[in-house]
Amino acid sequence: MNQTVQTKPLSKQQKKSMETKARIFAAAKNILQKDGYEALSIKNICDEAGVSNGSFYHHFKTKDDLLSYYIEEQPSINPDFLDLPASPAEAKEAIIYVYLNYVHYCQDLGVKFMSNYYTPKNQSLNPLIRTERPYPIVTVHNYLQKCMDAGILQISGDLEALTTDIRMIVIGNVFEWCLKEGHADFEGNMKRSLETYLNGAF
Repeated sequence: MNQTVQTKPLSKQQKKSMETKARIFAAAKNILQKDGYEALSIKNICDEAGVSNGSFYHHFKTKDDLLSYYIEEQPSINPDFLDLPASPAEAKEAIIYVYLNYVHYCQDLGVKFMSNYYTPKNQSLNPLIRTERPYPIVTVHNYLQKCMDAGILQISGDLEALTTDIRMIVIGNVFEWCLKEGHADFEGNMKRSLETYLNGAF
């Protein structure tokens, strides 16, 4: 029998905080799209959003922490797709599904945003200092670990190395799409390259 989960309504202060956070992120996104990463200073973000520096630091630790927030807005993934698979083939399908979901989100954000976001200066992309956000690679890492613990998968090599390879394949596909200003088979290339790699991984 289905049960309805009662959620406590947000207070006025909580709603205001969420609106401010969204406004700060929208300002950063606009600056990134219009002027690129070089123009993305905290001062410019605050001026664009109409908030104080104190308000910025109340919601985000750093500029890179703010940039990592963009992943929070990606379309949610149906949890049924990430249930334990019946076979390694189903696991591969689930991983590819996660990244096709990400492809669609990148397309919604647009080539200009993604071109300016994927820069070596953006330390939110650095896995060594990444903040706790629902990055696709974190979802995939946890999913693969769950499959391995259940004895469904046996991978050739180390899980960290495998997920690093996947992350680099994804970045390469994003870069290719941006380089060609959107005139690339982003979805098809992502699916094909991941399938080829995963077929050799397990």
